[in-house]
Parts: sequence; C-alpha cells; structure tokens
Amino acid sequence: MAYVSNIRMFVRVYELGSMSAAARDQRTSPAVASARIAELEKHLGLRLFNRTTRSLQPTENGRIFYEGARRVLEAIDEAEAAVAQTTQNPRGTVFVAAPLGIGRRFIAPHVPAFKDAYPQIDIRLRLSDRKIDVVGEGLDLAFHLGALDDSTLKVRLVADCPRVLCAAPDYVARRGMPEDGTALVRDRHDCLNLRFPGATEFRWLLQTPDGPQRFDITGPFESDDGDVLTGWALEGRGIVLKPIFDVATQLRERRLVPVAQATPPLPVPLSCLTQHRRLRDPKIRLFTDFIITRMRSDMDRAMAELQLPR
Repeated sequence: MAYVSNIRMFVRVYELGSMSAAARDQRTSPAVASARIAELEKHLGLRLFNRTTRSLQPTENGRIFYEGARRVLEAIDEAEAAVAQTTQNPRGTVFVAAPLGIGRRFIAPHVPAFKDAYPQIDIRLRLSDRKIDVVGEGLDLAFHLGALDDSTLKVRLVADCPRVLCAAPDYVARRGMPEDGTALVRDRHDCLNLRFPGATEFRWLLQTPDGPQRFDITGPFESDDGDVLTGWALEGRGIVLKPIFDVATQLRERRLVPVAQATPPLPVPLSCLTQHRRLRDPKIRLFTDFIITRMRSDMDRAMAELQLPR
C-alpha cells in the first residue's frame, strides 16, 4: 500500500504542479509529500521532477511514468469499486465540488443524513463559484450551474433553473424601475456581476421579443461569490441576476423585487458532472442519487412557496 500511496501522490503532484497543493489534496504535509516522491524516485532509480526554489517541472521520465501511473490507479479504483458492489457496506471518500449557493443551500444540509445512512463513506465538499476542472482536481463529481463546454464527462441534468433580475425596493425608488434590458444599458443601472478570475463576460443574456439577446451591463461591484452579490442587492447597491430558488425567500418577503420583466433571463441548467470511469463506483452512485433527489425536492418546495412556475 505504501507504494500505491507514493504513486497516488506522484500523480497529484504532476497534475497540480505543486508539492504543497498535492499535500493539501491528499490531506498530509508538504514534507510527507516530498518524502513519498523521494521514495518513489529511489525505487525507480530515476528523477521524476526537476525542482528549484521557485518551480517544479516533470522530467521526460516523469511524463512517461505519469501515463502508466494514472492507468494503474484507475485500474485499482475500478477493482475496488467492483469489490464494493458485492458488499452491503460501501466505503471510501467522495470528493464533491459545487457552486457556493448551491452547495450551502441544497447539498451541505443533506450530507449529515447521507453519512448517517452510509457511515463508512466520507464526503469532501468543496464550494466555489469559479470554474472547476473535474479531472485535474481529482473530483468524483461536480455540480455546475450554467451552459457546459464540450466535455468527455458524463452529464446528468438536475434541473432547469428559472432566473430573475431583481433589486431592493430602495434601489428601485432611487433609480427607477427598468422595464427591459435596453433600459438597463441606456440608464446605466448598477448591475452586480458574477465574475471569477479569467472570466471575460460582461453581458447578460436576456429573452427579448426577437429572441435571446446579450446586453452589455455595467456596475461598480463584482464578485466571484454569488451570496456576496445578493447581500449587496439587499443593501440597495444594484441589480442582481439570480436563480429564482436562490432568492425565493427575499422575493416572497419583498426585500427584493423583480425588475426588467419584459426581458427576463433565460433559465440555466444545473448539471452533475462525473468521470465516466467512476460511474460504476457504488459510493459515488449512492451519493449522487441521494443528493439529487433531495436537491430537486428542495428546489420544488422553494418555487412552490413563491407560487411561481418551474
């Protein structure tokens, strides 16, 4: 098992490009990660990485060894999954990623119940609104809100989520009620935009009588955390574009009100992404089915309470 652990560490160092990042990923220290790589290099009798104080790059031997090492780990994972299917007690760790709002509202509340039902399965939940690399970050599954790029991942649709443009009544009283997307741009309304590092999108896609159209919005604030944007909107700082279920309570209590209703945002798909080779793993299948069932129920309840159609 020590040799397999060393190979697993090597693969994560190679994929993440950092000894410290791989150590965090494997829940250990950089010193342990470095020692495991050194043991592996000693066993193989060759250097896998060129190290300096500022960088770590795989050698040609390291690149060759990575391809074989990755296949070895995939075979081990598949073998363990096949054995687990024959037992009544699936075990192991499931690594999950989700957007902040989705994770906080619809996933995290159900993780303890899943753990109670399957006590030998551990969950590692990572929440971020940035773009996730499922394969590169070693994730078992990830929830994604929005259109998907072409991918080799298995995609399971969770829900088509209607969205709304909304603002605090104080903002509307101060700046006026925009009727549509054209008014948002013409009157230079303060639009609160969700952006993460590397994103280039400054436009909102809205439904017009002539079909979907992108509007070049502007505003004084942006963030990579959707909940931060909601907080700013509640303070009267601007207009925010949100999935309806995410602001259902605020809309019901009239702390936020819909705006630009003549050109509503298009619905956005919420999807669950999984690596094909991991679909046979019972712990991943169990967690996915468990969480998606409860997510759909929670979203339906939120929409019903607001008395808006899905």
